[in-house]
Amino acid sequence: MAKRIVSSAICALLLFSFCGCRQKQKNGAESQVEVKEKTPVTIKLGFSTNMEDPRGVASKLFKDEVEKNSDGAIIIDIHPDGNLGSDADLISGIIAGSVDMTVSSAGNFAVYATKIGISALPFLFSDFESAWRFMDSGIIKEVNKTMAEFNMVVLSHYDNGFRCVTTTNKPVKSVADMKGLNIRTPPNQIVMETMSTLGANPKPYDFTKLKQALTDGLFDSQENPIPVIFNNKLFEEQKYLAITNHSYDAMPLVIRKGLWDSFDAESQKILLDAAKKAQDLDRQLVKAQTESYVDKLKEAGMTITTPNLKEFAAATNTVMDTFATIYGEDLIAKMREAIK
Repeated sequence: MAKRIVSSAICALLLFSFCGCRQKQKNGAESQVEVKEKTPVTIKLGFSTNMEDPRGVASKLFKDEVEKNSDGAIIIDIHPDGNLGSDADLISGIIAGSVDMTVSSAGNFAVYATKIGISALPFLFSDFESAWRFMDSGIIKEVNKTMAEFNMVVLSHYDNGFRCVTTTNKPVKSVADMKGLNIRTPPNQIVMETMSTLGANPKPYDFTKLKQALTDGLFDSQENPIPVIFNNKLFEEQKYLAITNHSYDAMPLVIRKGLWDSFDAESQKILLDAAKKAQDLDRQLVKAQTESYVDKLKEAGMTITTPNLKEFAAATNTVMDTFATIYGEDLIAKMREAIK
């Protein structure tokens, strides 16, 4: 009888130990699952300019804000200088699902979602503040919804400034001086149509290769906002700057829709809040640099001209009519009313 009691006790002890081991293994497995669930999500953000450019500085703030407020659950991996491809490559990559985020001129997205480029129409705005009000308006919020069809969600609108013309061999003082210029533009249909209407010969070309193209004489002109001209040292290849301000260059900060939809509401709010802070910083930087860099470009050896913008605006009136057929008369009417 005693032997039976001892034997039963030993069996019970072994069974308890076995269950304890199973429970420990189970708890260990659960811990591994929890660790796996906390693996950070890495978002690759690519753009064509360098980190000194306002979009680079603003994107660094975006990164810091997202990583801080998500407790490291979301990592923003920044790739400047076209390391992930040209503007066109980055946008097509988001559509295809191979790129996560980018920030680029609105007109570059208009190759797909045509209405997104409406803010680039020539001579819409006379100052930054009116341009920002329009970009923050309900009209643009509605236009942004058209990006969903192309796998993109707009988080905020960076600012690239007002586009100006630079030349190699002659100053631009009037519309007549634009005639025959072999000018590089982005793949932006509105900017290309504007340049053609002014008498120039526009050709789209990868921004990351532009400086070398100017060195090699492939173009005798290009057009970009003043901060871009200075921060990317285009003044080293161009002698003249004409402050034409022919097109306001808004830059949507976009994320791949499939990736966006994978985040919960809290994570989406973190991304949106960070994007708004980055937008505000970028806008202030671009405005300040536009105002101060003209003198720096003079010091760098550029000759600055200030053409009569009323003449340029009158010469490009037909561009609005051309794109009214694309955007629709209703949208153009709303835009004009909002700007008024």
